[in-house]
Amino acid sequence: MTKENDTATAVSILIVDDECDMRLLARTVLARAGISVVGEAADGAEAILKVAELDPPPVPTVILLDNRMPGLSGLDVAAKILERTPGQLIILFSAFLDAETAAQARSFGVAACVSKRDVLSLPAIIRSIVASGT
Repeated sequence: MTKENDTATAVSILIVDDECDMRLLARTVLARAGISVVGEAADGAEAILKVAELDPPPVPTVILLDNRMPGLSGLDVAAKILERTPGQLIILFSAFLDAETAAQARSFGVAACVSKRDVLSLPAIIRSIVASGT
């Protein structure tokens, strides 16, 4: 077994996105890379409940979090989760990323900001973040 496969089997992901098609695409890309999807949420409030149900840490290892959702934004959710669970690895995953949003996310402790156009790069990004612990 390669080191990449060892990292993949140790990683669990919670996908949070209000678009069903985007959750399906992310789940498919991650599953094909051998990364375990342990849950999904369609909005910020549901994400906070799911995180509590999964009882972090260590599950989920990473939260893949859309920013623009009805109700709570991804930034709002990230702030709440990181307040409760400092060190939780979160990737802000949005079609609408700008420098200000990315800077704000990083100030909360979000590990990375990734454009939805880069969905196929998610497995490598996730492995890199998990390997570095940030």
